[in-house]
Amino acid sequence: MNTLEKIITHKRSEVEENKKLYPVKLLERSLYFNSVPVSLDKYLKRQDKSGIIAEIKKRSPSKGIINNYVNVEKTSIGYMQAGASAISVLTDKTFFGGTNQDLSLARKFNFCPILRKDFIVDEYQIIEAKSIGADAILLIAACLNKNEIILLSELAVSLGLEVLLEIHEEADLEKIPTSITIVGVNNRDLKTLKIDMNTSFRLIDKLPKEKTKVAESGIESVESILQLREAGYSGFLIGSYFMKHPEPSFACKEFISLINNATKKLSNAD
Repeated sequence: MNTLEKIITHKRSEVEENKKLYPVKLLERSLYFNSVPVSLDKYLKRQDKSGIIAEIKKRSPSKGIINNYVNVEKTSIGYMQAGASAISVLTDKTFFGGTNQDLSLARKFNFCPILRKDFIVDEYQIIEAKSIGADAILLIAACLNKNEIILLSELAVSLGLEVLLEIHEEADLEKIPTSITIVGVNNRDLKTLKIDMNTSFRLIDKLPKEKTKVAESGIESVESILQLREAGYSGFLIGSYFMKHPEPSFACKEFISLINNATKKLSNAD
């Protein structure tokens, strides 16, 4: 059993337990459940933003502990002030050290879109995402068949949430439904956990033209951002590169500043 299979097996068990502890009726009474979500799609397209989806990720199966004691409030506010287009929050506890409370805390202090990053395999988790203050959810094509993706995305949309569908290989392309507006290409092989940046460039021309496109994993340089933008990506999800810094929001601010300066130079050159 590879890492992804272990995570999904554990996640299904965890969801069943949570259904007993926090019934749907309880989730629907949340402060955030009837709030109007902020559009991740629109923020990724804003010209005054960087396209960066800055992530709060304490640890991972591939890297182990990255930043176990990060201050979620301070970091999320710092990400937004740095000019990030959105914030991504890992809510998986067992493998990534995150919690639902991390996302709710980020929501309390920020008005930009917040992506719930987790391994969603059940409709319950989408209702849960809405109840903790998420604006968008991640669906991973490698974990779901096309019918499951359609079912889960339709529920999300009915609740006002947007969906970022993550793909990893050509076989995932046929799973992209029309209802999803944002598609992410993860450069990490979920079976081997190795990163290949060429994945984003290899798949870009095979993605539906009308979708907003996000590159994920392994992005650590301004040059990569500029190349990915040129290829057709509007969003860039960055986690470990910021989180390994003692002050992740400071690393984000510096990075976005470098992107802005490089973009201005290119514009002036034209």
